[in-house]
Amino acid sequence: MMEEKPTKEVKIVKNVTKHYGGGAGGGAVYGLGLIGAAIYFIQHSTTFMDGLIGLLKALVWPAFLIFRVFELLKM
Repeated sequence: MMEEKPTKEVKIVKNVTKHYGGGAGGGAVYGLGLIGAAIYFIQHSTTFMDGLIGLLKALVWPAFLIFRVFELLKM
């Protein structure tokens, strides 16, 4: 009996990554900022639509922060 060869070639790719350490810190800061921004925007909303827009703003709070910093620095 002859062995059957696979019809597709199988490539074995080694996952090569460099570990720089401390990569999860940015995610934690973003997550806490997301929660804080969502609470802030929801507390200051007067209608359901304002609350919904507040949740969307909470997702992109870093953009608001950087915009305000650049505005203050006159960049």
